[in-house]
Amino acid sequence: MDFQLTETHMMIRDMARKFADEELAPSADVRDEREEFPAEQVRRMGELGMLGMMVSEKYEGAALDTLSYVLAEEEVSRVDASAGVIMSVNNSLVCWGLEQFGSDEQKDRYLADLATGRKLGAFALSEPEAGSDATNQRTTARRDGDGYVLNGTKNFITNGAHADVTLVMAATDREKGARGVSTFIVEKGTPGFAVAKKERKLGIRSSDTVSLAFQDCRVPAANRIGDEGFGMKFALKTLDGGRIGIAAQALGIAQASLDASIRYSKERKAFDKPIADLQGIQFKLAEMATDIQAARAMIWHAAWLKDQGQPYGPAAAMAKLMASRVAVHAALEAIQIHGGYGYIREYKVERFLRDAKITEIYEGTSEIQKIVIARSLLHE
Repeated sequence: MDFQLTETHMMIRDMARKFADEELAPSADVRDEREEFPAEQVRRMGELGMLGMMVSEKYEGAALDTLSYVLAEEEVSRVDASAGVIMSVNNSLVCWGLEQFGSDEQKDRYLADLATGRKLGAFALSEPEAGSDATNQRTTARRDGDGYVLNGTKNFITNGAHADVTLVMAATDREKGARGVSTFIVEKGTPGFAVAKKERKLGIRSSDTVSLAFQDCRVPAANRIGDEGFGMKFALKTLDGGRIGIAAQALGIAQASLDASIRYSKERKAFDKPIADLQGIQFKLAEMATDIQAARAMIWHAAWLKDQGQPYGPAAAMAKLMASRVAVHAALEAIQIHGGYGYIREYKVERFLRDAKITEIYEGTSEIQKIVIARSLLHE
């Protein structure tokens, strides 16, 4: 693996950094306070090719590698983790899954709009009784003539309120358990499909997280992705890549925490000198930087494996486990370095902590990542 970024990689990183600093940063705190979806900024991400970074040119995507996506995701999340998760879901869970496993007709119909931001996507797997136990799907899809009728509830769905296209996992045969789950493309406005509740959250408040309700919601059989029973395999394969995106989101939050800590430690004086001169502060900064660099190397490695066509699921799980842990720790240390000011919203670092915690939970909790890693070790 070559750790030297190419000219293209650096160009993508710099473009994402410029966008984040100039177009996300001015409103990030206000949107967090108001729980306001960044509609204009998401539209701009689409125009810049940031919502379909790994999608092929055939479908108007940027046709970039996973490392390019990781670099952009880190830069966006460094400034606004809410925009980062919107970007991650559309890229990793929706566009990638659709391009890899969708039919030609499905890709022709949906992928270009999703890759360019003309439409936004969501991924609906979680349910009130199917979180970490994702196979326990209570949402059903009953075959009826040339279509399926969906009934049930999904919860904790990122982008759910604003998505034009939602990939929905539902049980077509509950007796078969995981082998009886299928995936369906459900369009916004389909009769029987509605947003049931918007959640009020600790962090990533500028992204919407909602419950979705399906009541006799009819979708054409042509909207099923793959064969009946392929849904859980589809979800798990897609989540492997999604974990790389969330790891990059966590990395961005951690880097923001370190950057803020360095700035503040140089400005804040105690005992007639900057606190950056104090060994206790220096040790905190050194440990934060070391942890962040270790997480970055793990994420880049997982991205590289994916780009090489090699198995990357365990590496993605390790990267997410590590990066999410680092994000929470870095944000806590940033608050500690800021002292009382770290507890005040004006100084932003409290937002980093609120945003960081969810990276240990969604797209597989840290405990689920450990199970994935352990299974790979015991069955290799």
